Amino acid sequence: MQYKRILLKLSGEALMGDRQYGIDPKRLAEYAEEIKSVVDKGVEVAIVIGGGNIFRGVAGASNGMDRVQGDHMGMLATVINGLALQSALEDNGVQTRLQSAIKINEVAEPFIRRRALRHLEKGRVVIFGGGTGNPYFTTDSAAVLRAIEINADVILKGTRVDGIYNDDPEKNKEATKFDHISFDDVLKQGLKVMDTTAFTLSQENELPIIVFDMNKTGNLLKVVSGERIGTKVNL
Repeated sequence: MQYKRILLKLSGEALMGDRQYGIDPKRLAEYAEEIKSVVDKGVEVAIVIGGGNIFRGVAGASNGMDRVQGDHMGMLATVINGLALQSALEDNGVQTRLQSAIKINEVAEPFIRRRALRHLEKGRVVIFGGGTGNPYFTTDSAAVLRAIEINADVILKGTRVDGIYNDDPEKNKEATKFDHISFDDVLKQGLKVMDTTAFTLSQENELPIIVFDMNKTGNLLKVVSGERIGTKVNL
């Protein structure tokens, strides 16, 4: 395996599958199988998951809700998704721990860096819920922050497209895909990989990002094995 310790970032919307909102059990089971295939190879896996399938703080704020209140609701949504993924992984025989940036002791462990590292070293999957624990910060920012804290080798951003394009491939059939691109070129071309805060944090800490299609069976294992899947962003 090319990468020993990874941080997998999944969007909340990815869990919807073909539904309009909520969690699709079929998609959840597929993701659990993909993650198990990597864990079985001895790779240490941490996961940050979004909450957009349940609630988005930004969307709430645009409809007149207090932004901080909305973001807190979004953080709870990520914990719900984390619990669902934890359950699916454990159904597949994968030992999993859910750590939350906001204290919900009856539901999840508090985020403690040393404890998270210990879990990873013991071969457990660690899911980080609750974002960063602060409003105004996205789960992309949480993913980069946690990846840096646990000394991950790479951030794998699982999406529904197979990499980074110079335009939206779902709208423009002529859009061309990058196999490899630098942080500077992403910023110069105004490409959307992550929000600016998360992306800059990753760049400053020289942490590579790979954007790939998580919905294609076997892709996660191929990426971790070092195959040229998706788009790699680094210095």
